[in-house]
Amino acid sequence: MASSYTISATESFTVTHARHMAAKVAADLKRMQRLYGSPSDSDILTYEAEVVALMKAGYLGTVSYGFHRNGSWIEPTLIYTDKDLMGGSALDDDPGKIKPGKDVSGASFYSYLTYTAAWDALTADKRDAFKKSLPLYRGGAAQPAISGYLEADRTYSAGGRSLGRSTVRSY
Repeated sequence: MASSYTISATESFTVTHARHMAAKVAADLKRMQRLYGSPSDSDILTYEAEVVALMKAGYLGTVSYGFHRNGSWIEPTLIYTDKDLMGGSALDDDPGKIKPGKDVSGASFYSYLTYTAAWDALTADKRDAFKKSLPLYRGGAAQPAISGYLEADRTYSAGGRSLGRSTVRSY
């Protein structure tokens, strides 16, 4: 007698998954605040809520938080990239490991966000309506260059998606 078994699993990305990863971003930003004085507590809450909404809707491409000087990101800057794991799995690291003691004199804290192709497929009216529903309304701006190089150092994952974190490092 022969028998066969089939197992299938489907995982939906939920707001709970988005909150799980956004909380890790917020923890990173809180560490940055303790070491470098920015961002503020209210800004961290705003950034966290923005990440949750964008991830849940599938519109987050990358988001960067850090310091820029002369139009370039400097260390310490964190860049998160949202990825669909397509049924795979990824690490779910603990947040942290922000290096202390970097020179941020003459630099200002800044955040920059890019969107996904799903965002680009929306009509201008739908994009604007979604932007207005967010806790932070972002206008257009040129993306800062990077002074140094990027080092992939953390991955936060849940619900079949991940946020890969890269940190700007000095040469």
